[in-house]
Amino acid sequence: MNLKERIIHESLRLFSLKGFLSTSIQDILSAAQTSKGGFYNHFKSKEDLFYQVLEEARKIWRERCLYRLDQEKDAVSKVKQLLKNFKHRYLIDSENFPGGCIFIKFAVELGDQRPHLSQEVHQGFTGLKAMIQRLLDEANDVGQFPSSIGTGTVTNILFNGMLGASVNYNVNHSADDLTQSINSLIHYVDALKE
Repeated sequence: MNLKERIIHESLRLFSLKGFLSTSIQDILSAAQTSKGGFYNHFKSKEDLFYQVLEEARKIWRERCLYRLDQEKDAVSKVKQLLKNFKHRYLIDSENFPGGCIFIKFAVELGDQRPHLSQEVHQGFTGLKAMIQRLLDEANDVGQFPSSIGTGTVTNILFNGMLGASVNYNVNHSADDLTQSINSLIHYVDALKE
C-alpha cells in the first residue's frame, strides 16, 4: 500500500469512527504515519480527501454488496442476496468501517454543516433505491409477486429497513440485532411471494 492509499484507508477508518468533521488533519497524519507534506503531496485539502475516501467506500460497498448477485437465478433471489451481503460482507467489515456504515455517518453529520458533501452521499442512496426498485419491478413483471404488490412501497420498506439496520448497528454493534433486522426484511420479501 503506497502513501496515498494508506492515507485514504486510514481516513476511511477514522471517518467511520469519528465522522468527517470531527476528524482533524492531525488525526489523519498520525494514523497514516505521515507529515503534512506527505498529505498535501496527494490531496489539495481535507475536502479533496473526502471525495477520494467516498469513492473508495463506494468501491468497497459494490464489491461487498453486489457479490455474486449476477449468479442468482431471478430478481427476488438477487434482492435477498443483496440483503445477505449487506449484513455479512459490508456492515460487519470492521477493518474498513470500525465505526459502522460510513454513508450513514456522513449523511447524519454533513446534512446541515456541508450540504454539498451530503448531496454526494445522497446520490449513493438514490442509486441503491433505484437498484432495489429495478429488481422488484423485474420480479413483478415475471409474476414472482402478485400483481397487487406495489413495488414502490416495497422498495421504500426495504431501503428504509436497510438504513435502519445500519443506524442501529452503528450505535450498538450488536450482531444479533443486525441479524434480526436483515432476516426480517428477507422474510418480508418471501412473504410477498405467497
